[in-house]
Amino acid sequence: MNQDTTTYTFRPAIFAVVFLSVFAVSVVALADGNELRVDVTRLNATMQHMKTFGINAAGGSDRVAYSSDNRDALAYLSSLMLEAGLEAKIDVAGNLVGRRAGKVAGLAPVITGSHVDTVPNGGHYDGIVGAMAAIEVARTLHEAEYVTDHPLEIIVWSNEEGGKTGSRSFNGSVKPAEFALPSLGEKSLGEGIRYIGGDPENILRNVRQPGEVAALIDLHIEQGAILDKEDISIGVVEGIVGIKRWNVSVDGFANHAGTTPMDQRQDAMYTAALVVAKIREIIIGEPGRQVGTVGRIRAYPGAPNVIPGKVTFSLEIRDLDMAKIDRLFGLIQSSAVELAENNATKIQFEHFYTSPAAITDERFKTLINDSADSLGLSSMHMPSGAGHDAQSLGGIAPLGMIFVPSKDGTSHAPSEFTSEQQITDGANVLLQTIIGLDGVLE
Repeated sequence: MNQDTTTYTFRPAIFAVVFLSVFAVSVVALADGNELRVDVTRLNATMQHMKTFGINAAGGSDRVAYSSDNRDALAYLSSLMLEAGLEAKIDVAGNLVGRRAGKVAGLAPVITGSHVDTVPNGGHYDGIVGAMAAIEVARTLHEAEYVTDHPLEIIVWSNEEGGKTGSRSFNGSVKPAEFALPSLGEKSLGEGIRYIGGDPENILRNVRQPGEVAALIDLHIEQGAILDKEDISIGVVEGIVGIKRWNVSVDGFANHAGTTPMDQRQDAMYTAALVVAKIREIIIGEPGRQVGTVGRIRAYPGAPNVIPGKVTFSLEIRDLDMAKIDRLFGLIQSSAVELAENNATKIQFEHFYTSPAAITDERFKTLINDSADSLGLSSMHMPSGAGHDAQSLGGIAPLGMIFVPSKDGTSHAPSEFTSEQQITDGANVLLQTIIGLDGVLE
C-alpha cells in the first residue's frame, strides 16, 4: 500500500510554533533524543482509564473485539492520538492507525503498537501496555518537536485474540470466507469490522509488500513467568516461536475390561500413555527452550468397563527453529511406532497446523539491549512462546519485540498484572529503540 496517498479521517490540532526562550536550550539539548523520557504519570493514567472500557464485576475485562466497549475504547485512543500530533483513521480491516510524518521524503514507516481487545474475562495488560506505550512515545516525540526521518505509524490491531484479523490483513491472508465466522462477541467478523468503521469487502487494500514497512517494533507483557522469576526488567525477544500441531490416533481392540487378561489386551490407552510420556522425555532430553504439549485426549468407546479400542490426542511442538521442531517430531514418531508395535496397536500422525517462526532482527536486539543498558535496566534474551500480531508481518518487514514482566506469569485472567514502573521502563526502552532504529534503517 502506498502510504503517501492515504487519506486520514481525523486531523491533529494546530499547535503553537512560538516557544518561550527558556525552553529553547532544553529542546537543543534533547535534539539527539538520548535524554527523552515518557511521562510516567500520563502513561499510567491512560492505562487506568482504559480499564473502564469493558470492566466486569469480577474485575476482569470483557472488551472483546467488535463490542461496544471495543469501539468506545478506539474512540478514546483516537483522541489520544490527536493529542500526540498523529493523524488517525480506522482502516479497512478495523485497525486504528495513527500516523506521524517523517522528515525524509520517500521512506517507509516504522510501525509500533499492539491490540486492546481482550478475551472474555481477560486482563488489563495483554496488548494494552504496548498500545498505550506506543501512543505515549508518539506524544513524547511530538512535545519535544523531535521528528524522525521515517514516518511513524501507531497501530492498534483489530481482533488479535480472535485470529489476528487486523495484522493478517497486511499479509493478505484474511480470506472472504472468514467474514461469516463468529467473533468472540455477538457479531460475525464481517459485521464486527464494519461496526468499528472498517470495510471488509476491500480488505486487500491493506496488503503491504516487502519494503513498504521499514520496521515493526512492539512492546508487550511477557505472559510468562521468566522475567518475574529472575527479577529482570526487560526481555529482548529473539523471535516468536513456530508452532506445529498433529492429530494422533492409536488403534487397538475394544474388549471386556473384566474378562480380558492384562497380557492379552490391545489397549489403545496404554499405548497412548506410553507415547505421551515419551513425548515429554524427548522434548526435555536436549538443551533449548522447546516445548511439547498434549492438550487434548479422548478414549473410545469411553466406558469404564471397556478396554479402549481407539484413543485420539493432539500433539503440539513449539520452538524458534522450525527444523528442530521437525527433528523432534521425527524422534517422537519413530518411538511411538515402536511402542505401538510392541503393544499390538497401531498409531498414526496427521499434521494439521503450522505457524512459522518469526525471527527478530539482530540490529533490533542490539538496540533494545543498548537502550535498556542506557536506562540502567537489566535485560535478557528470550523467545516469545505466545503468538503475536508482529508474526503477521514476518517477511514484510524486519521485526523486534520488547517484553516487560508479567507477575507470576499470569495472563488472560483478571489477575494479570504489570507494575507502573515496569510499564514505564518498557515504554522508555521502546522510545529509545525507535529513535535508534530511525538512524540505522534505510
